[in-house]
Amino acid sequence: MGARFIGCDRDQVFLMPPSVRDWVPEGHLVWTVLDAVAELDLSAMYAEYRDDGRGRPAYEPSMMVALLLYAYARGSRSSRAIERACIEDVAFRVVTGNLAPDHSTIAEFRCRHEKPLGEVFSGVLGLCARAGLVSVGVVAIDGTKMAANASSDANRDFGQIAREILVEAAEIDAREDELYGDQRGDELPEQLRTREGRRRALREAKECLARERGRAAEAPHDDEQPVTVELDPGQFVTRPQGRRAWVREGRRALDAEREREGRPIAKDRADRLFEACRRLEEELDTDHASHAAYDTWRTRGVAADGSRRMAPGMVKPHEPVLVPTGLMNVTDHDSRPMRTHGFKPLQGYNAQLAVNDQQVIVAAEVTPTRPTSAIWSRWSARRSASSRR
Repeated sequence: MGARFIGCDRDQVFLMPPSVRDWVPEGHLVWTVLDAVAELDLSAMYAEYRDDGRGRPAYEPSMMVALLLYAYARGSRSSRAIERACIEDVAFRVVTGNLAPDHSTIAEFRCRHEKPLGEVFSGVLGLCARAGLVSVGVVAIDGTKMAANASSDANRDFGQIAREILVEAAEIDAREDELYGDQRGDELPEQLRTREGRRRALREAKECLARERGRAAEAPHDDEQPVTVELDPGQFVTRPQGRRAWVREGRRALDAEREREGRPIAKDRADRLFEACRRLEEELDTDHASHAAYDTWRTRGVAADGSRRMAPGMVKPHEPVLVPTGLMNVTDHDSRPMRTHGFKPLQGYNAQLAVNDQQVIVAAEVTPTRPTSAIWSRWSARRSASSRR
């Protein structure tokens, strides 16, 4: 009698279970994701689609959200990899109801609903917390360096930026000399050199100005405000000891303000140089305000830990710096040189992630600061606030 084996007949025709609920067990992660999406408010996404019945039908937004959530939870970020999984992976086929959206559709959905998706991910984390999947017992933090779309050779200090601005001005003068010759370049055009031409041009300018004023009255104003720093040592994540802590907190407040502003990167190099110069001066003003706040706090006679009184005369005066120090990248102003072990510094950002023992992400941040400190400080602050409540 020969050996016995389980047969493998690839020509055998068979039927899959008639219900997708029979394809994966009840305790599978896919059902948790689907139930979580069912509890979310996706009205902002549905509002982006036409409701008149015209046009080509789109995939159900709730299905696409569940597909992205499950794919990201499984560590798959590529739209093409998700498309392949919708064909090859049974759990993905359960999510899509046996449909197979192509990678372009998946990528376009993610780009179209990028902001609502970010809120959805936060909502899923909240559901996990209410369901008991998020605990604060064990928190693991890790991170990686992310390269920016900028070269480290584009870093400049204040003096280099000033010199490049002067070189740029000299090049502009040379181009204008070649273009205008001995003329100033601001001579009146031909149509403004006669009385009738001036009247006609002024009437048109008046009408155009009236239209622009009407539009400006409706648009919100975005005037630049001077840099102000309000520091409260009771809100510090780290212990408020020494000037370095105050300057560090001042810089963090400035970074948070820049994040809220969200200024776009200018396309013109001259504008980028002036913006880099402005940011360096802004950082200098923030440092001065932080030092002044520290001096005011120390002259009250309270020690850093609040344990004893100190005489106002014991406060060592700070020598202010008149010229901004440090470097600023003229291509990507927010990026910083990041130290990497065994390699040369990387121009980019520091991505930090905190997860609990159930592998649920409880905090995530991309920052230009040093590893671990920023996200761990914020996570510790949230834990302390929740414990006090």
